[in-house]
Amino acid sequence: MQLEETTPDEVLRQRAIKRLKKRRDFAGHLLVYFLVNTFIVLLWFMSGSNGFFWPVFPIVGWGIGVVMNAWDVYRNDEFDEMQIRREMERLQRMRGGAT
Repeated sequence: MQLEETTPDEVLRQRAIKRLKKRRDFAGHLLVYFLVNTFIVLLWFMSGSNGFFWPVFPIVGWGIGVVMNAWDVYRNDEFDEMQIRREMERLQRMRGGAT
């Protein structure tokens, strides 16, 4: 059995595809969020909007999920060399203090 080695270009391509899929899925999530919440607000309005604005609860609750989804999609997954060195130094200090 022969193992296939992946080239750096193939790895980069797979990462790019994964990021593009996340962005596409987020756009769909955002569209559904706006459509559903618009419908909920219209229901509130048509049922006599002189009461408490109860649609705020699903808007805020689901909005938290949308924000977390955006954070997952658009945050930087890469670590720079300075971050790696700082973490290595921190781990060495912890190990040094434990001995």
